[in-house]
Amino acid sequence: MSTPDSSRVSGRPDYPVVSIAPLGCDPVFDSEVVRRALIEDVGRGDITTEATVPAGRRGCAGIVTRQDGVVAGLPIAALAFTLLDPLALFEALVADGTSVVAGATLARITGELRAILTAERTALNFLGRLSGIATLAQDCVAAVAGSGATVVDTRKTTPGLRSLEKYAVRVGGARNHRAGLDDGILIKDNHIAAAGSIREAVRKARSRSSHLLRLEVECDTDEQVLEAVECGVEVILLDNMSPDQLRRNVARVREHAPGTLIEASGNMGTSAERLAAVAATGVDLISVGALTHSAPNFDVSLELYPDAGPELAEADKEHKS
Repeated sequence: MSTPDSSRVSGRPDYPVVSIAPLGCDPVFDSEVVRRALIEDVGRGDITTEATVPAGRRGCAGIVTRQDGVVAGLPIAALAFTLLDPLALFEALVADGTSVVAGATLARITGELRAILTAERTALNFLGRLSGIATLAQDCVAAVAGSGATVVDTRKTTPGLRSLEKYAVRVGGARNHRAGLDDGILIKDNHIAAAGSIREAVRKARSRSSHLLRLEVECDTDEQVLEAVECGVEVILLDNMSPDQLRRNVARVREHAPGTLIEASGNMGTSAERLAAVAATGVDLISVGALTHSAPNFDVSLELYPDAGPELAEADKEHKS
């Protein structure tokens, strides 16, 4: 994504125009992901658009939000249009990470009208999914503000979209956990069962891992927490524990291994009350799977402008918050 251009949209002094070109150089914005999505949707052709829109006709449209929230995914939405029409101009009127209110115009697309209408649903699906995740992430971060706890995601992502969904988590202000199985050692209950004990699982993991990798162990009971502390692991995950259990085990870890990071996990949900209660126990990290597996879709639409060109909203300042 290019840096904001110095030019401004006429009559909109607070909205820089960001011209977004295909972003094949950034692995997060993978054009192949968008290409597959377009193939899935278009199939043998957009028969409705081909029947109703003359070939070669140009047009202009705007992407408008119908709700408040955090925008994420404009670069990937841009790719949907430019893959079908390489000469299309996608102008972002806000940047990813911007908080907007209902009615805000997020972007303007000018190009072949057939391409705009054919790419519409694919672009909006990506933008709605990623903005929904970013919006939920922002809400979760706000719920634990001032506690010292950090909200992180999990690997419970949509197959094939993990990089994009984890990007949206970051846009919303939360942090990423492991990107994949090769990104860190996390010994879970089934690893412990297979190895026979936490101690044996840790021993085997340390014998095979780089000294640069931190080792995390999932603990379900007070006894497992003590065993993990004795093994000297760098991170302890407290799984499915009540606030009282969390508080008790946080105190135990702080006493015996003060440098150890403590993560709370397991059916956290996304309610502000639940997250605040967990944060108040003193944990360092709160992993929230719902960030990516249960985020509501962000409501956005594409509005076709008259032939004369786009009629941009006048009250632009009211559309940024």
